[in-house]
Amino acid sequence: MTTIQTPRSPYARSPRKAGKSVNWEKWGWLYMRASGVVLVVLIFGHLFVNMVAGEGVRGIDFAFVAGKWASPFWQVWDGLMLVLALIHGGNGMRTIINDYSTNRVLGRILKSGVLVAVVALIVLGLLVITTFDPCPVINGQLAPGVPSFCTLK
Repeated sequence: MTTIQTPRSPYARSPRKAGKSVNWEKWGWLYMRASGVVLVVLIFGHLFVNMVAGEGVRGIDFAFVAGKWASPFWQVWDGLMLVLALIHGGNGMRTIINDYSTNRVLGRILKSGVLVAVVALIVLGLLVITTFDPCPVINGQLAPGVPSFCTLK
């Protein structure tokens, strides 16, 4: 009979009490699968609209983005893609840090850094998407390259 040795663990974990704690690893694993499926749909939809429909990559300019983000549908689509992708990537980094960090303090510092980066990028990205002005005015004139629906107020 072959005996498999217990895997190396960087620190001892206390046993779970029934019904007392949340299994974060299980929920992280489930999130990765669910967000991966949703991200595939969001990313391929994004690529289709940006690269295939219309003029392709040559048609992507300020007016194209402004026209897209003038619609709440595309704001939600791109915002959801941003949030899911950043949390998905942050959770993947957390998993890698858990797998390779043998020092508890260093592991917490690295995971905190990932958390700060993910939160900052989500906040900044959503701020850009939600406050984007598709019709900017510079010195009393519409900025060059604005979409055709823009008018001077």
